[in-house]
Amino acid sequence: MASALTDKLTRLVKEMRGQARITESNVQDMLREVRMALLEADVALPVVRDFIARVKEKALGQEVLGSLKPGQTLVSIVNRELAATMGEGIADINLAAQPPAVILMAGLQGAGKTTTTAKLAKHLIEKRKKKVLTVSGDVYRPAAIEQLKTVTRQAGAEWFPSTPDQKPLDIAHAALDYARKHYFDVLLVDTAGRLAIDEVLMREIQELHAALKPIETLFVVDAMQGQDAINTARAFKEALPLTGIVLTKLDGDSRGGAALSVRQVTGAPIKFAGVSEKIDGLEVFDAERHAGRILGMGDIVALVEQVSAGVDMEAAQKLAAKVKSGDGFDLNDFLSQLQQMKQMGGLSSLMDKLPSQLTAKAGQVDMDKAERDIRRKEGIIQSMTPLERRKPELIKATRKKRIAGGAGVQVQEVNRLLNEFEQMQGMMKKMKGGGLMKMMKKMGGLKGGLPGMGGMPRF
Repeated sequence: MASALTDKLTRLVKEMRGQARITESNVQDMLREVRMALLEADVALPVVRDFIARVKEKALGQEVLGSLKPGQTLVSIVNRELAATMGEGIADINLAAQPPAVILMAGLQGAGKTTTTAKLAKHLIEKRKKKVLTVSGDVYRPAAIEQLKTVTRQAGAEWFPSTPDQKPLDIAHAALDYARKHYFDVLLVDTAGRLAIDEVLMREIQELHAALKPIETLFVVDAMQGQDAINTARAFKEALPLTGIVLTKLDGDSRGGAALSVRQVTGAPIKFAGVSEKIDGLEVFDAERHAGRILGMGDIVALVEQVSAGVDMEAAQKLAAKVKSGDGFDLNDFLSQLQQMKQMGGLSSLMDKLPSQLTAKAGQVDMDKAERDIRRKEGIIQSMTPLERRKPELIKATRKKRIAGGAGVQVQEVNRLLNEFEQMQGMMKKMKGGGLMKMMKKMGGLKGGLPGMGGMPRF
C-alpha cells in the first residue's frame, strides 16, 4: 500500500523526531522532501500545495516552537494534516431511506466495480444485518453479468438476473420492483464502465441516477491510477452528485496519490478501501488510521480487528481445553493453526498493518515464500491418513515417502514439518494446565518462529 510514499515519509518521520530544535530552515528542508515524496506518489499538485501550506503554518507556530519535543510535535502535525486531507473521521454508508435503499456504483472499467459491489454486499449483510440484492446494468461487457452473479453468491447476497439484450434502465426498474416486492433492505446497482470518459457513459448513468434516486452514489476508483484517478473523479463529480468514494487495490504496489487527492478534488468522503482480492477484503475507511499507515506508524487497531475476525474462538477454546486436559496435540491441531493463519489474510496482510520499525526487522523475509511454505505444510498434512494425523509416531520411512509423493514434495520437507510439529508438541506438554495465553507467549520461542514463517525474526 503506497509503498514508495510510505518509505520516504517513514524516513522523514525518523529524521523529524530526532530534531531537538525546530527552525524555519529545517522546516523548509523537511517540507521540500515531503513535497517531492507526494508529487512522486502522483498526488495532485493543488492538493500538495494546500497540504504543504497548512503544515508550514502550523510547524512555524507556537505549538512546535514552544514544545519540549518539537520533532515529535512536527510528526503529529504532518499526521494530522494527512488525515485532514483524506477526510475527518469515518464516513459511514447511509441507509436512511424507505427500503430498499438504492446504492449506485459508478466508475471506469477495470477499477474493480463489480467485485466491490459484492464486497459491499457482504459488508452490509455481516456488519449491518441487511438483506441485500445486487443487479448488473452492464450490458456491454458479456462477462460482467455472470461475474456479478458469481461474486454475489460468494458474498451471500441475492442476485437479480439481467441479459445483454436488455436496456440498463429497464433492468434497473425491474430490479427495484423485485426488491420492493421481496422486502430487500438494500439494492446494489453495478453500472457499465468504459476505458475512458465518454458522453454515452455519462448520459446513461445520469439517466439511471434520475430513475433510481439512490441514497448513495459511490465512485469506485483504482488507487493505482495516479493522476488519471483524479481526472476521472473530477469528471464523475461533475456528472453525478457523488456521496462517497471507494478506493480499490490499496494492497497493490501503488504510488498511493489517489488516496490523498480524491477527497479534496471531489469533496466526497472516502467511505471504503479495498485491501485484498478476497470477498471480505473491504475496510471502512478511517483517515486517521490510513495516515498512520502512510507514515509507517502501522495500524494496530486494524491488525487486532483482522486477527479477531480470522480467529475461530470456538476452535481456540477447544484447543486450550484439550491441552489443559492433557490430551495430545496432534497434526490435526497443527493443521488448524496453519489454516487460521490463512483465514487472517496471510502474513503479508498482517505485516502491512505493523509499524515500520517492526516490519524493518523482518525486511529480509520473503513474505511470498513464507506463505508458500504454509500452503506446502498444509498439503503435506492433508496427504496423511486420519490415523497418521492422530498418531504422528506411526510415520516412518515408507509412510514419509508416500506422503511426500502425495504432496508433491521431497521427503526432507516431510521431515522438516514433523520436526516443527514435535517442537510445538513438546511445548504443549510443558503447557499442560497453563492456559492459552502462556502458550501464545511461548510460541515466540519456537525455533524458526511460528509454523510456516520460516526463519522470520521475532519482534
